Amino acid sequence: MSCTSCGTGSPNGCKSNGGCSSGGCNRLNVHDWLANLPFSDPNSDCRIVEISFNNGSRKDFYRNNTLQHFEKGDMVTVEGVSGFDVGMVNLSGELVRLQMKKKGVKEDNPEFKKIMRRSNDMDLQKWRESKDREKAALVRTRAILIQMNLDMKLIEVEIQADGRKATFYYTAEDRVDFRELIKILAGDFKVKVEMKQIGIRQEAAKIGGIGSCGRELCCSSWLSDFKSVTTTIARYQNLTINQTKLSGQCGRLKCCLNYELDTYLDALQNFPTNAETLELSRGTASLIKKDIFKNLMWYVLPDSNKQYPVPIERVKEIRAMNAKGVRPDELGAIELTPAKAEEKEMAHVELVGQISLQTLERNSRRRRDKEQGQQRNQQQQKQQGQQGGGQQRRPQQQRQQQGGGNQQQPQQQQRPQQQRPQQNRPPQQPQGERKKIEPPKKDN
Repeated sequence: MSCTSCGTGSPNGCKSNGGCSSGGCNRLNVHDWLANLPFSDPNSDCRIVEISFNNGSRKDFYRNNTLQHFEKGDMVTVEGVSGFDVGMVNLSGELVRLQMKKKGVKEDNPEFKKIMRRSNDMDLQKWRESKDREKAALVRTRAILIQMNLDMKLIEVEIQADGRKATFYYTAEDRVDFRELIKILAGDFKVKVEMKQIGIRQEAAKIGGIGSCGRELCCSSWLSDFKSVTTTIARYQNLTINQTKLSGQCGRLKCCLNYELDTYLDALQNFPTNAETLELSRGTASLIKKDIFKNLMWYVLPDSNKQYPVPIERVKEIRAMNAKGVRPDELGAIELTPAKAEEKEMAHVELVGQISLQTLERNSRRRRDKEQGQQRNQQQQKQQGQQGGGQQRRPQQQRQQQGGGNQQQPQQQQRPQQQRPQQNRPPQQPQGERKKIEPPKKDN
């Protein structure tokens, strides 16, 4: 998972933590799961190749009339507008036919542009120079839009590899007259200018980001078909209509609300229709929500704010009684008690057959007791040593006070020799703290 062409730091690696072989540097990647499968007739291989430009923000199909075989991640030079362009191979082989069938493109379409060759060093150098001009062109164009007071937002600038054409992607709520803008841009950048208006969802796909789920945005990773999302879809799923939580990074309702809609619609087919109200002797019960997981319908009575869960069968019975003009006395609600999960002690499974948790605990307990015993013995030895040293010092002090014995005479004779250099020094301590030094007494 390293790439020396765009690696930064040590070890080398892609900024998006992907490899060229896996397409980690591009958006809207497709895994070619048919790449390693053998085919009986190699002459019937698909000659159409899917090429991605500008890190996967734009894709197109090109015809491969060369004798070379291109794999995913190869840089190729293709036909452009009055010139050439450089892109990366995104798909090749039989999976391209499935992609064309999904997008409604025919394989024998004569409008397909051709792949010219595998990109050489000169092509790649011109392509990098054109890419370096895109940021400066984006800043300059935004400054021109502010000067001209045009109500449009510029999103991205894509310059062709040979530098002869530039495509400007923008968003606007209304139609914008940018004829004068095109003249200014063509004069400043000396290129052929093309303006393309995109939607807000496409803008979020080009910018990219992380969603509230913690994963990369669907529109920038794999989603290409944007379907309309309304608040009705949220009501089918019993979601609270909160614009802050239901809105995505683009400011519109999240596309993921459509993912589970079919499942909810299939489950709601078992629920009775026209059951928004139930006539009871106490009044009219109004429907609040439907629980497809427990097959319950929640109602509220007019005289209380309590919500009552009613099974589907009971709702059908009440609807049949109301059709006959009969109003039941009871709603037939059930009581839901939160089921507490039984705490079961997981038995130990001996995978090895020789070692168990009990033996490990027993060994650790013995080791712990041994260490604690050693610490106690060391503490007791220290205490005994301190007590023994104090007892040995006491008789020595008593002997010195008595002044008897032949053993004290050499010590008394050595004391003035040790204290003589201190007597010659000038006194530095106050008088109250000075120690009085007396010469030793000699026995006659």
